[in-house]
Amino acid sequence: MKRLVPLAGAVLIAASGLSCLKLMTTMPGSSFAGPAPAFSSEALALVESLRADVTALSVGIGERNLGNKPDQLEAAATWVEAELLDAGYSVTPEPFQVNGHPVRNLVADLPGTVAPKELIVIGAHYDSAEGTPGADDNASGVAVGLALARHFHDTPQPRTVRFVFFTNEEPPYFRTDAMGSDVSAKRAKARGDDVKAMLSLETMGFFTDAKDSQHYPWPFSGFYPSTGHFIAFVADTDSRELAHDVAGTFRAHATIASEGSSVPAFIEGVDWSDHGPY
Repeated sequence: MKRLVPLAGAVLIAASGLSCLKLMTTMPGSSFAGPAPAFSSEALALVESLRADVTALSVGIGERNLGNKPDQLEAAATWVEAELLDAGYSVTPEPFQVNGHPVRNLVADLPGTVAPKELIVIGAHYDSAEGTPGADDNASGVAVGLALARHFHDTPQPRTVRFVFFTNEEPPYFRTDAMGSDVSAKRAKARGDDVKAMLSLETMGFFTDAKDSQHYPWPFSGFYPSTGHFIAFVADTDSRELAHDVAGTFRAHATIASEGSSVPAFIEGVDWSDHGPY
């Protein structure tokens, strides 16, 4: 009997670990499966709008960062600002300096109708990594952010929705005080802004049906598909309820596959975007 005690303990630990992993990787609702339905005329118009915005940033402007293309980084900021103004927003720049170079985040608020002091921040970075035009990373996120801003402009929400387009998410500024979202989050905290949620729109344009095109840190490969054909919702354990709310709402309407996780913040990649500073 004594020999069975360590084995029983190991089984319990394994079962407990499996239960924890299941809890972290399960989202409400079901991921969409099967062929997508035919697009409505409204959906087709949205497709063209998203395509045009991604093309404007990645082809029309191209690489945009302080390291190689500072003028094009400023051109991207000017373009995003113009799109927000055209959508009917007032735009507040969030300027700061990096090694003597002026840069800026762009902020546009849609005031809430019930609790205007409570904020939902929706953000995306408009810079690209050095050596790339950044179509996926992150013109795709900017395009989605602009689409949401345009959609909600005439349908205000109970809480204020703050659209923020960040600069300097990419290295060498990632996880430094020169990262645009770090600047924005610190200023929001200093003002006493009541941020209830932050949604970072990051690398949303990649899609492939190729097998083994998606990889994960161990041991999560056993819980997610190996094909990169889905939208991912990623949060730390403190934001589990938010991740469930967002993923569940998405799945109730979406016609694209989705996955989600709320895992400890020390897992590699969990905070690898503009939500990290928040």
